[in-house]
Amino acid sequence: MTSFQGFSDRALELYVGLEADNSKEFWATHKAVWEQEVRDPMVALLDALEDEFGPGKLFRPYRDVRFSKDKTPYKTSQAAFVGSTLGIGYYVRLDAHGLLAGGGWRAHEPGQVERYRVAVADEVSGPPLVDAVDALRAAGFTVEGDPVKTRPRGYPADHPRLELLRNRSLMAARSFGAPDWLGTPEALDQVRTAWRAVTPLAGWVTKHVKTH
Repeated sequence: MTSFQGFSDRALELYVGLEADNSKEFWATHKAVWEQEVRDPMVALLDALEDEFGPGKLFRPYRDVRFSKDKTPYKTSQAAFVGSTLGIGYYVRLDAHGLLAGGGWRAHEPGQVERYRVAVADEVSGPPLVDAVDALRAAGFTVEGDPVKTRPRGYPADHPRLELLRNRSLMAARSFGAPDWLGTPEALDQVRTAWRAVTPLAGWVTKHVKTH
């Protein structure tokens, strides 16, 4: 396996083109570009990070259109995920706009949301999550949680962590765009730094939300 050398301009141009022409004809013509400029570098990136974060999974480039009104066949980004539990771990994505890295939790199993809320409400486990989220926002991450519009049943309106209690997931991501270093090995260092920043959040979720 070759070492990670960055993502080229051709990788971004592929997704610019795919956004304009999401067809089997375009994909057939440009599949080799995806393999060489997107898939192989992303695999090399995951391999370089595996010792610290664990093995990663590259998402398929094909969309599941069975239950979607949008029948375009191809994803307009390439993402990958690292984590021992479905929906909890680290995330990286490349698209026409550049690179994004982050992580956290998206609910995939029954009971996860309630376990999350119980831990948020608790006076021992709740404050460390606030600290982790505040640190991520201060570092330039966007934190999102698919919140419900109303107060969750059973929790007081004046709860100090009501904003977090509304969430049904909790993800932090930093969008880098397409800086000069994207096409160099420095991109690996940037993703590693972003994932390390997300580690307190990922660790908290793993401890309190993961199915045991």
